[in-house]
Amino acid sequence: MKKLLALIALASLSMSAYADIFAVFREADGSTKWQYVANTTASVLIISLVIALIFLIRAHLRSMRANRALTDIKATLEDRVANRTAVLQATTEQLVEREAYIASIVNSMPVMLIGLNQQLHITQWNKKAEEITGRPIKDVVGKNLWEAYAAITLTQEQVKSVLESGETLTLKHAQRGQYSFDITLYPLDNHADTGLVILISDVTKQVNAENKVAERDKVSAMGELASAMAYDISLPMQTILSRVTRARQELEAADLGEVKEFLLQEVETVRLSAHQATAIAQNLLDLAGSHRDSKQLADVPPIMDRSIALATDLFTDADSLAFKHINIRRNYASPLPQIPCFPAELEQVFVRLMRNSFYALNAKTWDDNNKPWINIEIGEFYDSLWIKIEHNGKCLSPSEQLDIFQPFFAITNHESTCPVEQRLSYSYFIITDHHRGQMAVTSDEQYGTCFNIQLALS
Repeated sequence: MKKLLALIALASLSMSAYADIFAVFREADGSTKWQYVANTTASVLIISLVIALIFLIRAHLRSMRANRALTDIKATLEDRVANRTAVLQATTEQLVEREAYIASIVNSMPVMLIGLNQQLHITQWNKKAEEITGRPIKDVVGKNLWEAYAAITLTQEQVKSVLESGETLTLKHAQRGQYSFDITLYPLDNHADTGLVILISDVTKQVNAENKVAERDKVSAMGELASAMAYDISLPMQTILSRVTRARQELEAADLGEVKEFLLQEVETVRLSAHQATAIAQNLLDLAGSHRDSKQLADVPPIMDRSIALATDLFTDADSLAFKHINIRRNYASPLPQIPCFPAELEQVFVRLMRNSFYALNAKTWDDNNKPWINIEIGEFYDSLWIKIEHNGKCLSPSEQLDIFQPFFAITNHESTCPVEQRLSYSYFIITDHHRGQMAVTSDEQYGTCFNIQLALS
């Protein structure tokens, strides 16, 4: 194109060198050489067409090269896009697999897992959480934790303190003999979505197993101690009984006048006290060997009768009331089913209740119009066996009613009002822990004192 423009410019400049540039197309007489004009015009046109053709061929070749380059670029881009798509697809599949793997791990955990964000809204909720709460994940995601699970034993202040401090918090929630939970709050580094994770572990079986082991060791140690005490008590008691028997024989043979009757009475009192101490020692031996690893079916009324007979041997006040002089009213429903229990332990519970009733009755003054009595009722009500032991002795104050089932060392929030020797914490432990029952007391001046025991039939 540049050369063509140069030729046109050169032709324009050379026009001035000729007087008449068209002279070559005229004859001498001035007529036009049409044939020459036609030939010249055709030549110029052919030359122009050839030049145009050359330019078109060059443009075509250039466009072909450009098209080949574009085709190569397109093929390269397609390969790159295909490779990138394959990589992204593989990465996506890996992410999906990892997410599914993590989700399966979370859902297979035997603990309740809850994820929360900074707004305390639920982001994670595993299968165990669904089982415990009865709510699927789709119903709780995005909701406030306490709206989704109002029964959770956590406060918003506790959760917010973990989010603010970034420190793990471990809590325990338990109801003795019923359930035990470990609650752990883990703050996470990524606070944009999930601020913390809450793990709630049901450790009831573990705690119960540990308690059974500790209880077995405790009972074993107590049995060993009781056996040693009973043995130590029985030795001097045997000596006392033998000496008292010999002294009584010598007093009966001696002539001591009026003082003889007094001395015989005193010796008899000592003999009865020694006999009572021997019965106490024997009861300790029975208690030491009473515990069993498994329950057995037994009738409660015979256990109660044996307890009353044992209380008659154990409880005698030389200067006041003897248990055998108390009017025992027995009201046993018939028939009564057998229940799974530890008979020796129930016997100890009943003896302890008789002892408590005995000392309460001794704390009052009696006359012919007002006699001491103990009323015992045993009956069946729905799926439970109910035992009621009632007496008309000295009533328990409201504070004593609160303290009587508590161990002495556990009373820290108020001054102790119930004497240690009158407490029934071990009896309460036997009923509630060993037999999964219930035990309560009511007491007032009008109706007297009543101990109520509920035991399951199965």
